[in-house]
Amino acid sequence: MNGTGAQFPPLRILFWESTTRCNLNCIHCRRVPTGDDELSTAEFRTVLDSAAALGEPLIIFSGGEPLIRDDWEELSAFAKSLGFPTALATNGTLIDTDMARRIAAGQFHRVAVSLDGADPETHDSFRGLAGAFDRAMAGVSALRSEGVPVQINATIAAHNLDQLDRVYQLTRDLGAAALHLFLLVPVGCGMQIAQTHQLTPQQYEQVLNWVCDRQQEAGPQIRATCAPHYNRIAEQRGLLAGSEHYRGCLAGRSVIFVSATGEVYPCGYLPVTCGSVRQGDLADIWRSSQILAELRDADRLGGKCGRCEYKSICGGCRARAYAACGDYLSEEPTCTYRPRAAT
Repeated sequence: MNGTGAQFPPLRILFWESTTRCNLNCIHCRRVPTGDDELSTAEFRTVLDSAAALGEPLIIFSGGEPLIRDDWEELSAFAKSLGFPTALATNGTLIDTDMARRIAAGQFHRVAVSLDGADPETHDSFRGLAGAFDRAMAGVSALRSEGVPVQINATIAAHNLDQLDRVYQLTRDLGAAALHLFLLVPVGCGMQIAQTHQLTPQQYEQVLNWVCDRQQEAGPQIRATCAPHYNRIAEQRGLLAGSEHYRGCLAGRSVIFVSATGEVYPCGYLPVTCGSVRQGDLADIWRSSQILAELRDADRLGGKCGRCEYKSICGGCRARAYAACGDYLSEEPTCTYRPRAAT
């Protein structure tokens, strides 16, 4: 039993923004610096205790740069003691041989390292630090030397759209287990670059069809993130039959995001607070939030998403809808598909 009862879905992934501190200055970052008011070690232990009532979610330590905190080892060990799988999302630049050994000792299910380009010039200009690419590559090498499973995270926007094949080949060359492509959502610091870096709807289709093509090849796992209309494209191409795939946007449906200061959001890219773990229990928020209830009900979707025959397996990105018009139930602005009901 997952403790949620039939009325509530189990929590599959808990993202924790363990800190907003970072040694990089990425132009697309969703984080907004919060000062010194970060959740304490004890406070996040309480969050983890509460999460145990919602299933056995994957706990992802993110940031900012989570390795800046001095208690990540203690908290990851505590999460493991509760039976949770754990993952670490890092920019990789702080990982030397000693740090890689410490990470390996933590037995993370996977460590995700961000590479936002296939060469130093592209990556470093996006990450705001000269040498970031080389340091991230060295970090990946150190992790692989310790036998740590590595995932490459790549934010895809106008600056690197033409590098998809090269990023994929780099992932293979590094011996990484997976490549996750994050389709840019304009939020946080990323709001400032939306106009210059945002992909067009046609380019989104191009990327998602590219993902479908690569998934037919032997190699690292590849997945598009923040792009639920991948499901619609894969279904149209006959690629979903018999496969395990998520059902549309995960925000608030199987994913939750706890910020550095304890605010609870449906995901890290949808800045609509559902409550605070400093004022209430995470499990209670998961079960009682009206915002989460709305996100779980596909019949509440507006615009063409609400009329679309694929809404049960897609539903559009709720964060991107919110960024476009301030309504997280409105239609996905980067989808080219015209629902049959609208014709």
